[in-house]
Amino acid sequence: MSSALLVKPQMRGLLASRLRKHMIIAFIISFGCASLYKFGVTEPRKRAYAEFYKNYDAMKQFEAMRDAGVFESVPPKGS
Repeated sequence: MSSALLVKPQMRGLLASRLRKHMIIAFIISFGCASLYKFGVTEPRKRAYAEFYKNYDAMKQFEAMRDAGVFESVPPKGS
């Protein structure tokens, strides 16, 4: 009588059914992580670089470093 109450375990196709379920879950989690990284890291970084280079003057920066003596091969402006 108690054997009629128990459900038989799935013996065939167990790996395929579980693999299908876990692959869907893995895809959703990886897509979520990729989205969070894109919108949480790369987009703010792109905006920061764009804002920095909007007003960046390379020659002015070079002259400031040259006058500070950063470069060994370029003499300061006064020399």
